[in-house]
Amino acid sequence: MKWCDVNNSILHWASEEIVVPYVSPVDGHIHQYFVDFFIEVKTTENKIKKYLIEVKPYKYTLPPEIPKRKTRGFISEVKQWGVNTAKWEAARKFAATQNWEFMIITERDLGRYK
Repeated sequence: MKWCDVNNSILHWASEEIVVPYVSPVDGHIHQYFVDFFIEVKTTENKIKKYLIEVKPYKYTLPPEIPKRKTRGFISEVKQWGVNTAKWEAARKFAATQNWEFMIITERDLGRYK
């Protein structure tokens, strides 16, 4: 993440360092979610904020559209959506316990952070 390296407001960052347990709706078992990034930022008000950040293509942040025929591909998309939402909810709860914020960033957001 070159942006983190050259941004003076970033105090610390790490990739896939934070692991959050979550229960998969597919198999009901506990799995480990390696969140894409942990970032510690100094705000313009000189406060320290910490974020867990997941980077995903925008289309994967929306539930799959229901097709006329429910193909294997659609069933796979539904399973993946269920797993992703379980991961994200677990990350939100974990972040809240640490007084951090969880964010999902897509290609639509990246232009704002250049």
